[in-house]
Amino acid sequence: MVGDRGWRKATVVLLFLLPSLAGLLLFSILPILASLVLTLFDWNLLRPPRFVGLANFQSLAFDDTFWQALLHTLGFIGGYLPLAVAAGLGLALVLDRPLPGRAIFRVALFTPVVSAWVAVALVWKWIFNPIYGLLNYLLGLVGITGPQWLFDPAWAMPAVVLTSVWKDMGFLMVMFLAGLQGIPREYYEAAATDGASALRRFWHITLPLLTPTLFFAVVISLINSFQVFDQVWVMTGGGPAGATSVLVEQIVKAAFNFGKMGYAAALSWVLFGLVFAVTAVQLAVQRRWVIYD
Repeated sequence: MVGDRGWRKATVVLLFLLPSLAGLLLFSILPILASLVLTLFDWNLLRPPRFVGLANFQSLAFDDTFWQALLHTLGFIGGYLPLAVAAGLGLALVLDRPLPGRAIFRVALFTPVVSAWVAVALVWKWIFNPIYGLLNYLLGLVGITGPQWLFDPAWAMPAVVLTSVWKDMGFLMVMFLAGLQGIPREYYEAAATDGASALRRFWHITLPLLTPTLFFAVVISLINSFQVFDQVWVMTGGGPAGATSVLVEQIVKAAFNFGKMGYAAALSWVLFGLVFAVTAVQLAVQRRWVIYD
């Protein structure tokens, strides 16, 4: 094989790649294309699909439930993203120091990341229980009457946000730890010699050199938060009174509760377009603030 050229080498390479390519084609590419075609049909799984053109997208434009779910998704992102990134970065800064037992804390903080969302959501559903939950019990010890949390439209989404931040901050912590450990210590030593305070060292050394990691963390977290579903489905089911209804939850309900497969496919592609557009904007503006050294 070494030194081979032309079709013979290409054929051998293709044979090695064929199992992976076949799986990618059958389980990823073809279903994606099928869902795109499905957006043009009305199908409830019980009768043959009926071609309706762009009617599913037109229905979306005038569907108040869709716009409500979109606003709730954006609200979730607005609460989740800054809190998760700040918590992950703060934990990384603390655990990057030579503290006793820091390995134990790292493992403990990363454990929720590898835990199943259903199990985590069920635990937090009990914690937020207004009568028997741990959180309101602790608030009561200091004389504070806790809210109804998951039963209150004003508090249900903040509860989902807090649960999501708790589960994901360990992942971001590990990411930021890797970035921090890649910064040469000589920079800090030189700055300390010049009399720079810890705040100035963070602002002028740590933060600029951590921007590639920060950019990656924001992109990944933003993509994931657009697809928020598991915690909403288990903890609130989109309630109360639709206060936690999000886009993926609406896709699932449209497809499997109401049998609107074409409408669900159209909603999925709208979600894809939103994620693609937001990611493209982030990639376009990264050169203005991300420092690659």
